[in-house]
Amino acid sequence: MKRKIKNSLNMQKRAKKRIPGGTQLLSKRSEMFAPNQWPGYFSSASGVYVYDLDNNKYLDMSIMGIGANVLGYCDPDVDQAVEECIKKGNSSSLNCAEEIILADLMTELHPWSSMVRYSRSGGEAMALAVRIGRAFSKRDRVAFCGYHGWHDWYLAANLNSSSELEDHLLPGLEPNGVPKGLEGTALAFKYNDIDSLKKLLEKYPDEIGAIVMEPLRSEFPKEGFLEEIRELADQNQIVLIFDEITAAFRINNGGAHLKFKIEPDIAVFAKAISNGYPMSVILGKESVMQAAQSTFISSTYWTERIGPTAAIATIEKFIEKDVSSHLDKIGNQVQGIWSECAAKHDLDIHVSGLPALSHFSFNYPDGQAMMTLFVQLMLERNILASNRFYASYAHNQKNVDEYKDACNDVFLQIREAIQKGKLDQVLSGPIAQSGFKRLN
Repeated sequence: MKRKIKNSLNMQKRAKKRIPGGTQLLSKRSEMFAPNQWPGYFSSASGVYVYDLDNNKYLDMSIMGIGANVLGYCDPDVDQAVEECIKKGNSSSLNCAEEIILADLMTELHPWSSMVRYSRSGGEAMALAVRIGRAFSKRDRVAFCGYHGWHDWYLAANLNSSSELEDHLLPGLEPNGVPKGLEGTALAFKYNDIDSLKKLLEKYPDEIGAIVMEPLRSEFPKEGFLEEIRELADQNQIVLIFDEITAAFRINNGGAHLKFKIEPDIAVFAKAISNGYPMSVILGKESVMQAAQSTFISSTYWTERIGPTAAIATIEKFIEKDVSSHLDKIGNQVQGIWSECAAKHDLDIHVSGLPALSHFSFNYPDGQAMMTLFVQLMLERNILASNRFYASYAHNQKNVDEYKDACNDVFLQIREAIQKGKLDQVLSGPIAQSGFKRLN
């Protein structure tokens, strides 16, 4: 029986009339997956299953809430803690004790740190971290690599029209609305290329106040790279900020930087720490974090109770259940499925990323069309799938086996479509738009 998504498509049409771009998050655009086929909206979700507005049930083998629902949807332990919190009252004229309990938990996991500030999203937390870093160093320029959100400090990089930065910048992000006076304040360098950072330090001596980067995302750092970053920061009195929003808690309990034994001055956490509930943590050394008192950082909803409560329950479960080991196991299996099915059907693909944050691509001129067909054919099997797989604790062997069977069939169909020159004919809608290219 053919899948019907009338209600879902109607909601997408309504969204484009009411929301510029049709979505609050670019990474959830239906156009990035399979236009006119991706359901776009959900009515409910539990474990690894999602129901759309037409009551179609999907196995989610894709982005799992853009990597936020690491324990799975509606995790019973986290949700119970949140429900109890709501019953007692989420907000009042007084502060909630949970924010201190969470601070103790985070600093215990990261012995180099001693103080925290909170916000409720990753991009917002990064803006706060940079503000604190600048307040401490009393310098305006920021050297960065990787993706760090939507705020002015970051998008200012695109104000620089120099062709030297073309390889660094996210394509298609116009800095309209960003004050032109910020040009030259955000300076890009390349991951695993220490010389690109050294050149910036030589060009702007005593002007760079913060180095902002992900300790890892899709690849591990080269031997000595993070150590040299730390050394350069110390030599030049620069605040080192690690963006742990995506990687943290996926390979260990805490920030990925713990694996490499490199201590930043500030580390920023979101996504995995609260299993889909809005929460982010700016964690740092007391000497640096006290600079928050010299600027203005304050917001009503940073004091609500749900976020810290969800984070405490999530982190405690990570520790109790050794979640990161499960993510590694499931992710490795999925990467193996892609490679095995591609080899079986003579398809040239590239597999990358950490097991818990896996990616693949088709190495063909029509690669984007092939990926769109992959998504389409998976949807026909009621599986949400894309070029990314973010593992969750809720994924089990049955899910992986079902996905393997589907991938085997779908890769075969893609191979046949290519051989027959009928790729365009078997697509049921437009080719998906290419997504963000990360700055690493």
